[in-house]
Amino acid sequence: MASRFNNLLSIRPQILSAKVYEGISAEEAFQNTTLRPIIKLQHNLLVAVFENYIVKHKNIFFDLPMEDQLNYISNAIQKDIKFRNSLKGMIIGQFTVEEYELYIQNSSALNKRMMNIVKERLIQSVQLFTRPESLQEV
Repeated sequence: MASRFNNLLSIRPQILSAKVYEGISAEEAFQNTTLRPIIKLQHNLLVAVFENYIVKHKNIFFDLPMEDQLNYISNAIQKDIKFRNSLKGMIIGQFTVEEYELYIQNSSALNKRMMNIVKERLIQSVQLFTRPESLQEV
């Protein structure tokens, strides 16, 4: 188990702006030390998964104006429970056992933080979601 622990921690990017200091809540500390690095590590996978989500939902996303695309991302994460659970699994699967034990103590609040970070990262990456060439009008 120690090697899994060390391997997981060694591949995570450091986020220097994610501070942990005295007086910060346990949820915020977990967010900054665990969630943010894992979500940054998984960013490319999360983008690919959302691209697949768009395709599975008939590419409607590509025909929406920018504001509606941003709402589409938010709605997909907030309202599509299967999709949301899939995203959570990609992140929770990167936890150490110790982190998972902390997570289950307050999973509801941490899930909210987790999904908000994922949503913001996908919204910031909206320019990456372009209509596949096979679907572009000629």
